[in-house]
Amino acid sequence: MQFKDIVGQRDVINRLTEIIDSGRVSHAQLILGPAEDGSLQLALAYLQYLCCTNRQHHDGGDLRADSCGTCPSCKKISQLIHPDLHLFFPNATTSRVKSNPSSADFQQEFHDFVLERNARGTLDDWFASLGIENKQGILNVRDAADVIRSLALKSYEGGWKMVVVWMAEKMNEQAANELLKTLEEPTPGTVILLVVESDERLLQTIRSRVQTVRLAPTGSSREAALAEQFAPLLVGWLRLLFKLRMKELAAHVDLLASLGREQLKLFLQYALGVMRGCFLSTAAGMPYSIGSGDAKFDAMFPAMITANNVEPVEQALSEAVFAIERNANPKITLMELSFRMSKALKKK
Repeated sequence: MQFKDIVGQRDVINRLTEIIDSGRVSHAQLILGPAEDGSLQLALAYLQYLCCTNRQHHDGGDLRADSCGTCPSCKKISQLIHPDLHLFFPNATTSRVKSNPSSADFQQEFHDFVLERNARGTLDDWFASLGIENKQGILNVRDAADVIRSLALKSYEGGWKMVVVWMAEKMNEQAANELLKTLEEPTPGTVILLVVESDERLLQTIRSRVQTVRLAPTGSSREAALAEQFAPLLVGWLRLLFKLRMKELAAHVDLLASLGREQLKLFLQYALGVMRGCFLSTAAGMPYSIGSGDAKFDAMFPAMITANNVEPVEQALSEAVFAIERNANPKITLMELSFRMSKALKKK
């Protein structure tokens, strides 16, 4: 992966190449941004440039430097076969791995996934490729132990020892605590890149030990895709909350629950974003449209989210996301959420 293959992010990339060229490489870094915006691409391109033996510097254009793409190190990293590059990612039991899973069990599948999708696949894409859409994939203590073990080994090629932890926010607390000392006192010649879409669920002790690289937002396509996927479901659900027709509501809850846990979390997070957008429209006059295709509903609903109910609405949705993450029954969670949302919306 070369920097030139990444759409946008030129200011971020130029800053990173300057830092590497100056020799001021931070041993533990957090790359923060959506997968669709190229967060994993940036991590891999960064490591390829770091190890490149023939870096290319440009006098003009918007990209100040890039890896050569042709030296042995570049070729190995681009194919994910460099012996000093170690990849870790969320995982769960499958039909093949029935107990105690870890990233080590799925290395070939993950390599294929990254290469086929040019390192822009989402967490949902990854879970779908493993056939675990309805499970909560995590990075567990076995993964953390493998990170530590990988960094304790001597570098095969005499250069950097590199670890990429993709979707590091999926680390459970035990795994995160295991990594703390390694992040604080890494062995010499080590680079650890934590690639995350959101750092809110990382332990504060983790965040305090890493240097954050924040991608420039380019997520309009992601927002449009989420709206296309979820807006009709959201509007249908919200309409039912006003009249609480129980038979129809129960059927819609069944439909939402059938999405699977990860998709249901995305739906709830999308709904939370819509509620915040509606409140900003009501309270601050900021232009906002749900974009559901139902012009009447899009024009009417934002005014329903006011200072009187925005807090209970956000709390109800956030607690539902938390419950789904903790493997709560989706139908029970959604029905309880529906009653709470119905009550809050009537406080307009």
